[in-house]
Amino acid sequence: MGKPTGFLDYERKEPGYRSKKERLQDYKAVELQADDKETIIQSARCMDCGIPYCHAYGCPVANVIPEFNDLIYRNNWQGALDILLSTNNFPEFTGRVCPAPCEAACVAGINQEPITIRQIELALIEKGFKEGYLKPQPPETYLQAQVAVIGAGPAGLAVADSLNKAGYRVTVFDEAAEPGGILRYGIPDFKLEKWVVERRVQMMQAEGIVFETGVKVGVDISFRYLKSRYAAICLACGARGPRDLPIPGRDYTGIYFAMDYLTQQNKRLAGESLRPSTEITAANKAVVIIGGGDTGSDCLGTALRQGARQVTQLEILPEPPTERDSSTPWPMWPLMLRDTHAHKEGGSRRWAVTAKAFIGENRVLKRVACIEMEWQPTPDGKGHMPIEKPGTEFDIEADLVILAMGFIGPGPSKLVDEIGLELDDRKNVKVDHTQMTNVPGVFVAGDMTTGQSLIVHAIANGRKASDGIQSYLEKQS
Repeated sequence: MGKPTGFLDYERKEPGYRSKKERLQDYKAVELQADDKETIIQSARCMDCGIPYCHAYGCPVANVIPEFNDLIYRNNWQGALDILLSTNNFPEFTGRVCPAPCEAACVAGINQEPITIRQIELALIEKGFKEGYLKPQPPETYLQAQVAVIGAGPAGLAVADSLNKAGYRVTVFDEAAEPGGILRYGIPDFKLEKWVVERRVQMMQAEGIVFETGVKVGVDISFRYLKSRYAAICLACGARGPRDLPIPGRDYTGIYFAMDYLTQQNKRLAGESLRPSTEITAANKAVVIIGGGDTGSDCLGTALRQGARQVTQLEILPEPPTERDSSTPWPMWPLMLRDTHAHKEGGSRRWAVTAKAFIGENRVLKRVACIEMEWQPTPDGKGHMPIEKPGTEFDIEADLVILAMGFIGPGPSKLVDEIGLELDDRKNVKVDHTQMTNVPGVFVAGDMTTGQSLIVHAIANGRKASDGIQSYLEKQS
């Protein structure tokens, strides 16, 4: 490595965030970015370890992390970028929203702070755009076969980008007004500003990929139509079936799914038209968010910016320890308490709590009835199960409840039914090792087959689907 003692000479330093007072006034990115000098110093901390667990174990797309860190330290940004792009189609996305499992598996993290891999990755890709290292590179020649991708989220974009680079003409269909899927409509601007998505989509268009938006396959155009014109079809429609909470009062006005809430705010910021009758806002309201994951955190940050009077986030799991728990030793993803920027901006969290009923007047939400939970070992001793604690009942004021409890699969789909795709036990679309379904020539990528997961997993799965499609088309020809 460029500086073998770098991990001893330098401490981990993160770019940090804009001030809380400032960032709560807008929806711009909250996280700062490291400059070139600091990025070089942080890359010098990368150890000359025998086995790079960050690459081999931690990173879903298998980024070759030690090598690009070494080249950055040597001031060879172009070479480092080439290595990064060889495994990751969209570092500008993962560099902003990935929870960095690579850092959890960093060897330096065994007895000190891990390398700032995510921030280094982001600095590298942004350096590439700024210096002009990244330019549209359409294929010199195209193969005869054409491929249709249904869904313009991270998995669909990865499939399209990888196939296009291999010389296949690709058309991406999406029912939304603009491409990007969850990148554009689900993730708040304060984590991923939409100009970042637009910049990538424009580059993909310049490289020859066609985007057909505002088109719902199965309604506006039929699967039969696509099958007659494309040699292969890949579905990348995401996990759209939200987990519900069927308790008394669920039908009261004022209870919404997280993705409906977040999507509407992103559309509002983008200037897309919204019907006033369907508006969801936290302004001057007491908000209760049910679900303690990243999506719940995104809802918290959004509610605070909308001017909520108070925000409470409920999580059924017990509060994690502040340090890595012994049940998840290195290099596993650690069980530990994580405070996002949103948690530092306001609101409160309650752990080991579940909602029992929604209480209202004239079918309008007013309060949430809750109870504390105690996690006890299961009879077989292999896990834990929640048990209600008698006498711990309490109510929380609530004008708005946001359900952020994850997803149970792709949800009902006329298209899946029309094609006749087989589902697994979890209601995800079943695929083989090449990502092909039971229907020859029809592939699936991303959350639609894996279940709800990370953006980086969607990109990795999209790359895998691209490989499967290429192998299928080569055999067909």
